[in-house]
Order: sequence, then C-alpha cells, then structure tokens
Amino acid sequence: MKHEKTIELLTRGVCVKEGRLLVCQSRGSGNTYLPGGHVEWREKAEDALKREIEEELGVQSAVKEFLGSVEHTFVQKGRRHCEINLMFRMEIPALSPDRDTVSCEEWISFKWIPLSSLGRHHLEPSPLRTLIPAWIKNETITPRWGTTLD
Repeated sequence: MKHEKTIELLTRGVCVKEGRLLVCQSRGSGNTYLPGGHVEWREKAEDALKREIEEELGVQSAVKEFLGSVEHTFVQKGRRHCEINLMFRMEIPALSPDRDTVSCEEWISFKWIPLSSLGRHHLEPSPLRTLIPAWIKNETITPRWGTTLD
C-alpha cells in the first residue's frame, strides 16, 4: 500500500443537548464522527467549522471554546489517511435531539447519540469516546490531546 505524505487539518464541533451528542455518519458506514470538515487555505478553524455546518445542515452555528485536538490515522479504500482534528464546543440553536436532523448533503446523515454510548456508536477517532464526556463535565485534569498513532 502506498503511503501519501500529507496530513489533513479538520475542525470538528462538539454539540451536546439533553445529554446527547450530534454526530455524522457516511451512508453505508458503521462509524460515526463529529460534524465539521477540512480547513481551507488561510481560513480560521472556527470559520471553517461554521462554513461546514452551514453546508452540511443549512443552519447557523456558534463556535465556542477550543476543547482539544486528536491526531488520527486510518485506512479507507486501501489508502492511508492522517489527520489532525481540532475540537470546539459548538451550539446550533435550530437543531434539537427531539427532531430529525436532515443533511443537505446526500452522502452523510446526522443523528443524536447518548454521551453514555459513544463506543457503541463507533465514534471516531476513538480517543473522543472518553475525552468528550470529560470535556463536557469540565474536568480540569482532562487531557486536551488524543491520538490513534502507535
């Protein structure tokens, strides 16, 4: 397998309401991940997150404080990917866990999952399964960095 020497920079939003976390899922995939996406050249991470939310969900969002970062590597369709994910607490007033969250992009869907079952929903990168609940509880000793690299 050929390894490309690039690292993608992504910005991700942690939106929690009523004890549930908003996540994305690529259609046909078993894994879930946080909403957001790639940071463009000369774009602030916070602006990229707002842009991605508007593109994916068609609604406005408010980006709050920086929570931490996770470096992640995985293989998809025979190709190695390496990325740095910047995590921000995010508010999306127009969305509610009590209503269907409709995607503006046909290749992804959105759902709200309980904070207590992030592992059962295969949230990736996997360090987020423990980091997000601790960040939400505002535990001061919580690491601000996670990795899936060996």
